[in-house]
Amino acid sequence: MDPPEPDEELVRRFLLGDADAFERLVERHRQRVYNLCLRVLGDPEDAADAVQDTFLSVLTKLRQFRGDAAFTTWMHRVAVNACYDLSRKRRRQPLLRLAGDQDLPESELGAPVPDHAEESAGTHDAVAALREVPEEFRVALVLADLHDMAYEQIAKVLDVPIGTVKSRVHRGRVALARAMGITNREPEAPARASEDQP
Repeated sequence: MDPPEPDEELVRRFLLGDADAFERLVERHRQRVYNLCLRVLGDPEDAADAVQDTFLSVLTKLRQFRGDAAFTTWMHRVAVNACYDLSRKRRRQPLLRLAGDQDLPESELGAPVPDHAEESAGTHDAVAALREVPEEFRVALVLADLHDMAYEQIAKVLDVPIGTVKSRVHRGRVALARAMGITNREPEAPARASEDQP
């Protein structure tokens, strides 16, 4: 069996007019982009919207891909930006409540549903706790710890210095531990003057 074509070759073929090459890129990276968006945004519907926005941006900006970094690094930057854009858009929208939601009589709610939270508490607690981590730290933490990206690659994705990446990952880990109720037994390191320092 032949090895799969490198992403950069698929990009080259698409730019020469091969529409199937772009479809293969989408199929190859859709799940990874979705996982990234889900962990950053914390909501499956928002993640699906961000994935659509990501690949639409990739499609329209693919001619701008110069190959200075790996295609996946460039695509992750596009995905992170799509998450930021969607997050900003959601914050600007007013929260709506459907009329009558709180007017339902108790009898219409039905019998209580058994609580199976204990069975999946660890997974749900971690997901819920991750949502509590400030966005800039959460993005760096997801890329480092869940997507196993090197700090250098994260720096390229986020367009920040490596020192900033290290700081954000550390702060993300501390915030996640606090959100999960895990106390830090070591004294916290003194804050640096700027997170941009290495």
